Amino acid sequence: MQRDRVDHLFPTTAHSVRPGVGLTRGVDAELTALLRADLLAAGYTVDRLRQLWGDEADAALARGDRVPAGRALRAIDESPAATLARLFVLGETVDDTALARALPALGTAGARALGLVDAGGRALLDLRPYTAIDAGGAVQWLVASDLGELALGGALPPDHVLGVGGASLTLAALIPTEPVDSVLDLGTGCGIQSLHAARHARRVVATDISARALERAALTLALNAVDAVELRQGDLFAPVAGERFDRIVSNPPFVITPRRAGVPVYEYRDGGRVGDAIVEQVVRGAAEHLTPGGTAHLLGNWEYHDAMGGDGLARVRRWIDEAGLDGWVVERERQSPAEYAATWIRDGGTRVGSPEYEQLAAEWLDDFAARGVTAVGFGYVVLRRPVGPDAVRLLRTEVLGSPLGGTPTGIGDHLLAGLRAHDRIAALDDAELETLRLEVAPDVTEERHYWPGEENPTVIRLRQGGGFARTIDADAALAGLVGASDGDLTVGEIVGALADLLEVDEGALRAQLLPQVRELVVTGLLSPATGSPAAG
Repeated sequence: MQRDRVDHLFPTTAHSVRPGVGLTRGVDAELTALLRADLLAAGYTVDRLRQLWGDEADAALARGDRVPAGRALRAIDESPAATLARLFVLGETVDDTALARALPALGTAGARALGLVDAGGRALLDLRPYTAIDAGGAVQWLVASDLGELALGGALPPDHVLGVGGASLTLAALIPTEPVDSVLDLGTGCGIQSLHAARHARRVVATDISARALERAALTLALNAVDAVELRQGDLFAPVAGERFDRIVSNPPFVITPRRAGVPVYEYRDGGRVGDAIVEQVVRGAAEHLTPGGTAHLLGNWEYHDAMGGDGLARVRRWIDEAGLDGWVVERERQSPAEYAATWIRDGGTRVGSPEYEQLAAEWLDDFAARGVTAVGFGYVVLRRPVGPDAVRLLRTEVLGSPLGGTPTGIGDHLLAGLRAHDRIAALDDAELETLRLEVAPDVTEERHYWPGEENPTVIRLRQGGGFARTIDADAALAGLVGASDGDLTVGEIVGALADLLEVDEGALRAQLLPQVRELVVTGLLSPATGSPAAG
């Protein structure tokens, strides 16, 4: 491909860390553009690789088994895409002839100059395609990170830069797709969240304490011609002191690691604090770095203690309250100390049953026992800086471990809608709430169960198809209110009609239903109809 053609297709923007906060190696813009051209010409995409090795091998790779994919690739012709997948995904060695065919514009010398392969034809980093969908549609990206356990064949080094994994995908789904002016990607790692953020922000600042992570992020951004991101090095909020953002996104290094000799510390997951202190620090620090109305979207974990009598979610709620923020915390999983230790020891590449594993497990359990930790919760934290002092605060914590509903662009838009729904009704007293006309969400269905021969149902459930796929156990009154919410009648009119129909006291029915109405509006099963006073 001609040089001017490459420049036209792939704008060459060199990314580097902001001067004054620590420099990292810049990206060679010309070589990166040649690499992008070769990867595009090879059809190096998620769909193409899955086509090459098949669904069964794809599932095996997700389990950490590369044998089926390797066999499938070696059984076909050495296409450029197959060679690139063997090299960068499976960690196999390729000779210079195959490498030159796969990267004709960049060449073998260019590949080595860019730090992709060593002299023996072995990959020095993981480089793989990634696909996503948001409100703007589907997108294909290339992500650079360090070689994982699959390619290394053993435990990860402490300065390992993680690629796209389950946590990355979870956080990406937690970020709203509504456009904003500025985003802070706190702890960017390989840069994947900055790619997402740049889709709906004019300006993105990405920080990380690891210079190696920033090098990988710089390559990721350059490979995708994303130039709206500024990289800065430093611990947590230090690189953005005095600055505020409309949105903060972060998968902070929250893993609870024993502070004991011999326990490895991984930069990508270990924030150097005791217990869950780093999550607390991020929550409290967000208050100083959000614009009024700005939101933060985080993953985290929190400890449960016996001697301290502390409930993990209550502790997170206290952090948020003392920071003066709105907060919505959803615990998705809770692990025992033994389960938690096993999860993160294996994450570092140490295998169960080895002497190293048993020693690390003992250190983890001793640490938890010494500090009275009985369990660790994982989940989502959504924060918001109130717009003004008179705003009614939202401090909501809940446990929702069931699978999510069908939400194509992720759970972030659903949670943002919930915050706004709270704003619309929180300041309304009951008399004002009764004047609203509500509509049932289109994804809500009703399920009824009857004993054979009985006229009245024994169980009524309202099910949410999207969002958190909530299931609400309802009685006849609540089901009737939801069923009648089509935007024509007010809440008060529906309650009055139901009281007559069910032959119950209207005041008592109102006291029962109005709090339930508030909950259903915040959780998205009901919404103010167009033209209703609280409609947004």
